[in-house]
Amino acid sequence: MKIEEFDLVIAGTGAAGMSAALRAEALGAKIALVEKSAYVGGTTAISGGVVWAPNNHHQRAAGHEEDRDLLRAYMKRVSQDRGDESLFDTYIDELPRAIRFLEERADFEFTPLLDYPDYQPELIGGREGGRSLDNPLYDTKRLGVDRPLLRRNLVNGALPLTIGEAMAYRVFSNPFGLPYQEIVQRGKDGIVHGGAALIGRMLERLLRAGIRPRLGAAAKRLHLEDGGVGGVYVEEGGETLLLKARRGVVLASGGFEWDPELRAQFLPIEMKHPLSPPHNTGDALRMAHSVGAALRTMNEAWWTPAVQIPGETVDDIAPLHRGEFSIRCLPHAIIVNRRGRRFTNEARNYNDMTKPFFDQDSSRHEPRNLPAFLIADGQYLERYIFLAASRGRPIPEFIPHADSLEALAEKTGIDPTGLVDEVARWNEFSARGEDPDFGRGSSAFDRFYGDPEAPVHPNFGPISRPPFMALPIHPGAMGTKGGPRVDRHARVLSVEGEPIKGLYAAGNAQVSIFGAGYPGAGATIGQAILFGTLAAEHAAG
Repeated sequence: MKIEEFDLVIAGTGAAGMSAALRAEALGAKIALVEKSAYVGGTTAISGGVVWAPNNHHQRAAGHEEDRDLLRAYMKRVSQDRGDESLFDTYIDELPRAIRFLEERADFEFTPLLDYPDYQPELIGGREGGRSLDNPLYDTKRLGVDRPLLRRNLVNGALPLTIGEAMAYRVFSNPFGLPYQEIVQRGKDGIVHGGAALIGRMLERLLRAGIRPRLGAAAKRLHLEDGGVGGVYVEEGGETLLLKARRGVVLASGGFEWDPELRAQFLPIEMKHPLSPPHNTGDALRMAHSVGAALRTMNEAWWTPAVQIPGETVDDIAPLHRGEFSIRCLPHAIIVNRRGRRFTNEARNYNDMTKPFFDQDSSRHEPRNLPAFLIADGQYLERYIFLAASRGRPIPEFIPHADSLEALAEKTGIDPTGLVDEVARWNEFSARGEDPDFGRGSSAFDRFYGDPEAPVHPNFGPISRPPFMALPIHPGAMGTKGGPRVDRHARVLSVEGEPIKGLYAAGNAQVSIFGAGYPGAGATIGQAILFGTLAAEHAAG
């Protein structure tokens, strides 16, 4: 068996693995950076690229100071007392430092999103802006011949917009008002946005330092040596080789959302629509578990409602699932179950609004709210885009549609009486801009994704004009949250609570410190950057 030796072996090239590599390189460590797929970037590269980083220097410079006690109270409440409170202070204190390092090393600056609310801004300590950071557009021509290495966003990668620009243009509520010619030209010129821009910058810096990610190299099994982890066995090019690690192995290869057996074993619902790249099959989880790691929060994920356009694939090996972030929040649209009844606040943040999909009908021994459908009407089509349907074009056949609610119900299997009654009830709510059933529109976050020019309320509008449409909507996830518990140095802890020598974890390969919650836009990437950085500092420092 071929053996290679390094100071640090890092598995995964999302924000966690790339942050670890950047920090370790700065500290002079000899690194092996391995990636299972054919592209660099992981789930980060197809995300919005936002980082939830309270107490960051850009936020403070804009006059948004933090009250530490209130911030901790918010993090505790959002996590529903299932987070790791021992690491809250680490997040508050160390992530801003990691952000500064990343900016200096990759030669760019984040931009504070001063009007982007936390996901539960009404809770004690929640805020209506300032904690999330946006990163600027990136020119992939800077990568030269290595441009093809960077994973791209398959959903909106051809329309590169920063989050700040998207907010200014009101990309969801005013989709026909964007300067499409200019934005499309950016894409043709090789400009990328969001997570791809963030990963592109990190990749450029590593390549300049002579560190080239090894693609198609899957870390599969840990090598034990001297009472700890001394390397990792990697499958590369049809062969197995041992990459020995003098200072440690960093697991940063994502969660287990694409593994059917692990999903069935741990998740509370049948979740067949993950949004991440299809290579996140629990490799890190299995490796950590094999050496006695303490696992936590295995039944949680970064939940997201998902929709699908038939025939779309990712990496030509799996169906592409799209996160549904906007249709459900706008006027003239609701979500119903097969009984035709609403069951969630459609405009709530994607993590929390997905949880009612889990509800079980104990008498029938089946999910109460599946299948589920996004219902909208002709008024919606006049103003907005309904996935692949928009004004002036025929509605695609894969979106059931009809000239009456009764006919729509017959096409989809929804109870017609329930649907007609529920839509009538919704229309009454829309007339007064109030939802006594689920509180839609009561949060600043709800309204943030609504239409500020709607006549009554940003989230309300009647469903009364044909054609009526019903788009199937599914419980999905950006990634799983369960995994090995870590300490403030990102060292994996054993079931006895002791660090496992030589083993680190970061990002979705570790347990989320936020438990069942999702505090704000970019908490996933914030955790990844932080613990990737801390792992490198402890191992290579």
